[in-house]
Amino acid sequence: MAKWESSSSSNLAFQLPQWMQIQLTEQKQEFNKRPGKIGRRSFSRSVSQSSTDSFSSAASESDSSDDEGTPRDKVQKNSKGNSDFSIKNIKQADFGRREIEIAEQEMLALVALRKRAQGEKPLVGAKIVGCTHITAQTAVLIETLAALGAQCRWAACNIYSTQNAVAAALAEAGFSVFAWKGESEDDFWWCIDRCVNLEGWQPNMVLDDGGDLTHCIYKKYPHVFKKIKGIVEESVTGVHRLYQLSKAGKLCVPAMNVNDSVTKQKFDNLYCCRESILDGLKRTTDVMFGGKQVVVCGYGEVGKGCCFALKALGCIVYVTEIDPICALQACMDGFRLVKLSEIIRNVDIVITCTGNKNVVRREHLDRMKNGCMVCNMGHSNTEIDVASLRMPDLTWERVRSQVDHIIWPDGKRIILLAEGHLLNLSCSTVPTFVLSITATTQALALIELYNAPEGRYKQDVYLLPKKMDEYVASLHLQTFDAHLTELTDDQARYLSLNKNGPFKPNYYRTKYFRY
Repeated sequence: MAKWESSSSSNLAFQLPQWMQIQLTEQKQEFNKRPGKIGRRSFSRSVSQSSTDSFSSAASESDSSDDEGTPRDKVQKNSKGNSDFSIKNIKQADFGRREIEIAEQEMLALVALRKRAQGEKPLVGAKIVGCTHITAQTAVLIETLAALGAQCRWAACNIYSTQNAVAAALAEAGFSVFAWKGESEDDFWWCIDRCVNLEGWQPNMVLDDGGDLTHCIYKKYPHVFKKIKGIVEESVTGVHRLYQLSKAGKLCVPAMNVNDSVTKQKFDNLYCCRESILDGLKRTTDVMFGGKQVVVCGYGEVGKGCCFALKALGCIVYVTEIDPICALQACMDGFRLVKLSEIIRNVDIVITCTGNKNVVRREHLDRMKNGCMVCNMGHSNTEIDVASLRMPDLTWERVRSQVDHIIWPDGKRIILLAEGHLLNLSCSTVPTFVLSITATTQALALIELYNAPEGRYKQDVYLLPKKMDEYVASLHLQTFDAHLTELTDDQARYLSLNKNGPFKPNYYRTKYFRY
């Protein structure tokens, strides 16, 4: 019988507060044939046509016909009579709570941080408004911030990534959450506005993913923006916006660039995408990867993760890149560097992960072969020129949730996933352990900015202190029963290091700066 096996930084003096000296002892418990008939999808439908209701976090949720209409139009109350939220269905709270409990089992470091620091409550008085993906992992972060003394109001940074049951569990727990899967663009901005604009409540801290929340407060509520104590941003898109404000002299609050922290880049961007790219493609298309020709646009940490995963499953992988350093890395990792126009007729899958706009344009889409899949792994939905596909000469056909056929007059069709939005969080899920690393980094950045003495941070964008980066990593080593080697006194003197770190200078990064 056959046996089967599964094969602008600052060199600031920084010292961890006492409660951070934590010892974590807990252990981890193809659609290649053209159809005979072409169905038509009305172009008057919303960009984010309703997709979704399931009691599972799996993003392959089927379309729901139970609850038509936007949650904005109905008033719901939790068991305590509170109605300061807007979600899909409060009745899903019990299912969402189970999702959160599962996530906590893989987020031991963040949970341990919560237990250790809640005695001092370093975030008492903090009024945090957040705009991130609302998932079970984010819920663990939000509840951690609340346990440390913060008041929180939350919206989603992506119209497709909200897990409705988790949003319900948060609302039932008393959090003001404004998000549901399948928001329209108008809903998206309405939800952000509801988070910020509450009589008698004014935020003093911002946790953002993409910069939309920061942009909204800056443009619509400048009086609120000026009183913010700190902004924590975790995406390349949002960080780019912050640096633009800083360069123009319009950033009037200190901001922490979490995206370029080593823990975020090396783990969330690389390892998370290495696993979730395959998950997102499989769940939406059931594609067989072996032998497929794939082009990955961008060879930063996200692009690297995608390329390594696809190559491991037998794909022929091409890379496009504007930066000669990242391009050289791609070549030395064994990938062929090309221009998109050179290879577009032959590839089966196109993946964008650059953080830029209009990387895949109509001229590329017109030249793709029948059945080509197109998706985005960058934060913003601007990388694929989806607007150019909403023209009278093309027909949209919804195949399943987050999967559309775009049909040309000659019958050619391409497969567009999540309408160009972030694939992994729109169409699947992401590894909880990796998100624990990012969430712990975000929590510590908020604590640092909120408690920093006046004058430590000016009106600029800062990188996470290296000591804090190393602290986050050390917390998560315990999960693997890993044991760090300690320097001897003689070795420490030889390297001019403190035995307890930091072990690298504040400007050190494990990679060349690229998304």
